[in-house]
Amino acid sequence: MPELTSTELKAKLAAALPDALLEPEPIAISPPPKHGPPAALFAPPDPLVRPQRLVDAALFVRDTLGYAYLSDIAVVDYLYAGCFEIVYRFYHPAGGSSVVLRVRVPRDEPVVPSLTPYWPAAHFHEREAYDLFGIVFTGHPYLHRIYMWDEFEGFPMRKDFPRQGDKYLGAEE
Repeated sequence: MPELTSTELKAKLAAALPDALLEPEPIAISPPPKHGPPAALFAPPDPLVRPQRLVDAALFVRDTLGYAYLSDIAVVDYLYAGCFEIVYRFYHPAGGSSVVLRVRVPRDEPVVPSLTPYWPAAHFHEREAYDLFGIVFTGHPYLHRIYMWDEFEGFPMRKDFPRQGDKYLGAEE
């Protein structure tokens, strides 16, 4: 079973696609957690890929390293840092641990290339990220809401989405 650490993945990506990786800036967790250091910074070890090079990096992970199964796509909303982080998890068909690619995009212009043309399984996950967070996946064949109705305004999983008093909860404004 293949075992590839984040450090090894970064090295392989840097050698094959020298301009694809970014040096991530740690993100301050706000409000800070009640445990741990007072100014907690979050800096996962997984490679951070430039959005415009995502497809190249993902195809390298699949075609060169053999991690052909795209398990899931998750979105993290860093409201106070002003960005979203899209996290892609890949598995090797022979088993073993997963590898992760991350992409950061600004909250005011969350645009990422679609992986759906290369992984049909990305179709659902990208529609979900679009519907709930407003992430736009360029090249997606059918980027429409999947949970919320078409007339719904906003993106309910964003941290700045109003949780009380909005017209969908039936409370008076």
